[in-house]
Amino acid sequence: MSITLKINGETRTVDAEPDTPLLWVLRDDLQMTGTKFGCGIASCGACTVHQDGEPIRSCQTFIGDLEGANITTIEGVNGKAAEAVQAAWQELDVPQCGYCQSGQILAATALLAETPKPTDEDIDAAMDGNVCRCATYARIRKAIHLAADKMEG
Repeated sequence: MSITLKINGETRTVDAEPDTPLLWVLRDDLQMTGTKFGCGIASCGACTVHQDGEPIRSCQTFIGDLEGANITTIEGVNGKAAEAVQAAWQELDVPQCGYCQSGQILAATALLAETPKPTDEDIDAAMDGNVCRCATYARIRKAIHLAADKMEG
């Protein structure tokens, strides 16, 4: 079955069943491998992408449910919040293994787009469910605060 999706501002048509998870279409059909497979049950956040600006788990989101939605992956995330997050991540050397980072960055970008000056509690709530195997949570929180400062300045 042919399904049309809007990914990173580009209309893409894929030949897949409507109940195919977005993650597999991104990785296998479109060769967009920045979005990672972690757990397959929407518990770890490695597969996080944006649907109309909101973070979602692509491993449990079916492409048949995405008609008319704007999907943004790590390859296409941009704007003031995304630039600030990416700069802060680099400045503070947030990643260790890096596996979870695309999901972490997309969750942080969505948070800052909605809440430009988040508290620790805001950060904890927004990042809840994004698991980091290397446990860089303190650096992630610090980087989100730095990104918020960069957005102000």
